[in-house]
Amino acid sequence: MKTNYRKRELPLHLMLLPGVILLLVYSYFPMAGVVIAFQKFVPINGLFNSKWVGLDNFRYVLDMPDIWQVMRNTVSIALMKMAAGLIVPLVIAILLNEIRSALVKRGVQTLIYLPHFLSWVILGGILVEILSPSTGIVNELLVWLGFDPIYFLGSNGWFRFVLVFSDVWKEFGFSTIVYLAAITGINPALYEAATVDGAGHWKQMWHVTLPGMLPIIVLMATLSLGNVLNAGFDQVFNLYSPVVYESGDILDTLIYRIGLVDAQFGVATAIGLFKSVVSLALISISYAMAYRYANYRIF
Repeated sequence: MKTNYRKRELPLHLMLLPGVILLLVYSYFPMAGVVIAFQKFVPINGLFNSKWVGLDNFRYVLDMPDIWQVMRNTVSIALMKMAAGLIVPLVIAILLNEIRSALVKRGVQTLIYLPHFLSWVILGGILVEILSPSTGIVNELLVWLGFDPIYFLGSNGWFRFVLVFSDVWKEFGFSTIVYLAAITGINPALYEAATVDGAGHWKQMWHVTLPGMLPIIVLMATLSLGNVLNAGFDQVFNLYSPVVYESGDILDTLIYRIGLVDAQFGVATAIGLFKSVVSLALISISYAMAYRYANYRIF
């Protein structure tokens, strides 16, 4: 009996093997590089022959003049993205649910879902052209309306909002699918009962749709806490410039400049390790909250 069970399960385990190997190679083996955070790392000396400096790299990071500004930028941008990334898809999903034409609904879903598949390299180039202060369509419209052109990607007052708006534009279609799935799981008998009681579309949405979606809303909100220190390296790197470092420089871009541009590998690894430890704590808290308030299980 046990032999037959093993033979039956063997193909499934073999299917998992490539994924396990990739996980080991790209996620677990590189953890040995954490030791660089405690060294004055020189690539030619390798991991275990570089000079050990203990916590000096962390002290250097804390003494950096811009580190707290970068931290504020990272947290504020991430929180703004989290809030907008929860509210916009929720509203769009509810509105889509009110569309009775299946063809129109599927067409709209496809259109809003397409940007998710484009990289930030492509979208960054599109945004640079659209928001150009001289030839961009947005500023041409502002001038036509009688306003002065705005340098969106070169203004510390506007740059964060551009990041949030463009991130929502790219990802809200994907999140909308999750909320639409939650809506389809609501018992239709509740809507029928609400109709019998004289409730219109708005009252049904307020008293049936939103309460029925509440578990998934709580789940999405709590799980997003783990991304507080992830403000989006790909996006920021493709859109920012030294002019907007004050409002747009985040931990990931700082790590890139210190590590790959300035070749201070120990300092960059120290910042990355700090970020990873804080993110791990936040993810643990978010899963605990999801387990408690949304009955979420990972198995």
